[in-house]
This record gives sequence, C-alpha cells and structure tokens, in this order.
Amino acid sequence: MSQYQRTVRVDAPFDEVWDFHSRVTGLEALTPGWMNLEVESVTGPDGDPDPGILETGSRIESSVRPFGVGPRQEWTSVIAEREESDGSAMFRDTMDGGPFAEWEHTHSFFADGDGTIIHDSVEYELPLGGLGRAVSPLAVVGMEPMFRYRHRQTRKLLE
Repeated sequence: MSQYQRTVRVDAPFDEVWDFHSRVTGLEALTPGWMNLEVESVTGPDGDPDPGILETGSRIESSVRPFGVGPRQEWTSVIAEREESDGSAMFRDTMDGGPFAEWEHTHSFFADGDGTIIHDSVEYELPLGGLGRAVSPLAVVGMEPMFRYRHRQTRKLLE
C-alpha cells in the first residue's frame, strides 16, 4: 500500500485537541467545503445512534462529492482502534466502503509543552489493481491540500 504522512504542531492543550478530534463534529469542521461532506449517520459500538465520543467500533456513514462533480461517493468509516495514555493518544479509522480499495488513517496526538503535535498517517490503495498502483503516487496531489486544510483549520479553531 502507498502511504501519506503529515505533521503539525497546534498551540492548544493536548486534552482539548484530543477531545475535538474524538467527535464527529471535529470531522465535519475539518473537512473542506469543496468535499461536500454529508454525514448520514453515526453509530456507536453498542449500536446507539450519535455517540458523543467516537470509540472503537463506532461507524460513520457519509458521502462526499468533491468539487460538486459527478455522483456522490459513499464513504463508510469504522474506528478500528483507539488508545489514550498520559500525554499521547491515537485512533485509527478504516474505510469499510468507499472510493479506495483500501484506506487506513492513523491519527496520533502528542502533548508538547503547552501545545500538541498531530501526526496523520494514511495507508491507502487505489482501485483498479495494477493501474491504481501505477498512479498511486499522484494521489498525494489530492491528499496534500486536504490535510493542509485540516491542519490549518485545526489551528484556526483551537489556538
């Protein structure tokens, strides 16, 4: 699989940054308008709708329509892992249905004095087998603006 990584330091307390990213409202706030995100449902690991915190087993049913072009693309994410310890935390979401053949996004958070370091690591595989693997390096063209926006927006909202 191919990999994309990006790191940013946010001048906001670790607990505040972690809490913000632990809720579906964080996802909505950090998704650029040009993605036209619609969250259709969020289900907790116990089956309850709209959990406050996205725990391991939570499921997010959404769709996107980048730049308003083409049909909406369904995207189902599952929180596959979530860990928190003193001064660090992470969660990993996997795509359970959507435009990629494979998608695994690890969000890591580290306390850094009065601030927080956020590290995003995405392992992905495009559809179409060999053709998808051949053009996979070009996917960074779409990911870099997305994650740059997410990191700038995080700083804007939390600093």
